[in-house]
Amino acid sequence: MLAYNKEVRENCLPFSCGEDDLDDFFLNDADLYAEELLGKTYCWVTTEAPHRIVALFTLSNDSIKTKLMSSNDKNRFQRNIVNPKRGRSYPAVLIGRLGVNREFQNTPSHVGQQLMSFIKDWFRHEDNKTGCRFIVVDAYNEEKVLRYYEKNGFVSDQSENPVAFLSIIP
Repeated sequence: MLAYNKEVRENCLPFSCGEDDLDDFFLNDADLYAEELLGKTYCWVTTEAPHRIVALFTLSNDSIKTKLMSSNDKNRFQRNIVNPKRGRSYPAVLIGRLGVNREFQNTPSHVGQQLMSFIKDWFRHEDNKTGCRFIVVDAYNEEKVLRYYEKNGFVSDQSENPVAFLSIIP
């Protein structure tokens, strides 16, 4: 895994996940996003060919606001949080952009699943630097994309946004 920047782009083969909007973001906007402290983009490269980007993803800080939840959802959400620590908002990590290289999509290696497991483990690890307990994502409202996040343990939060997903880190 590498921090994604101009130097990495110049030393790697062109990346395309097949989604023009995502490809354009990674090529033209990721650096500015990082400079403005809005998010940090990372890339996976292969060990056999370190010049080939397998996947890219952008992470930023976010929060979950319980005042936007129904009473039932709020109670279910806070069930595993001790009473003295329950609040009106909780820190979360936002997966703002995520793309898998077209060459690695729908392959037996399941790069997309591996990537999501890596991101979750990264924040589940004892060296978790952000105090994060939740991961959220704003997904494209497309069946394939929604299925991907559901398959990877994310639950749709229908109350706030039909394409917002939440994953709780145990």
